[in-house]
Amino acid sequence: MPKRGDAMLAIDTNVVVRYLTNDHPEQSPRSRRLIDGQAVFVAVTVILEAEWVLRSAYGYNQAEVVNALRALGGLSTVEMEDATVVSSALDLAEEGMDFADALHLGKSAHCSGFATFDRKLVKAARAAGHGGVQEA
Repeated sequence: MPKRGDAMLAIDTNVVVRYLTNDHPEQSPRSRRLIDGQAVFVAVTVILEAEWVLRSAYGYNQAEVVNALRALGGLSTVEMEDATVVSSALDLAEEGMDFADALHLGKSAHCSGFATFDRKLVKAARAAGHGGVQEA
């Protein structure tokens, strides 16, 4: 019996970005055919990098990035690693928390707490109900 990911093709950040931005005459249509035409797997690390690229290199605001990543995750052909964690991180990002910080919190939820030197993160995390976040 094949494992769940055996029939799936993992895709890189550049494929995701070309799909979402449709900004390249050759690569964007190729990414659309690939993602729309078969089952693909998107790793959490790819989502993290795509969020950063869309925000930093393309200048999209946080709401646009969150909407784009949600749309990607909602495609029937896309399996997102730790989709629940990513969704929660997108919710927190939508409320103003840095997406990477929100993802760090979600991925470490099984731990007794989270230590950081980032006071802004401590404040935002506590406001969002993550009481185990503390200054290192």
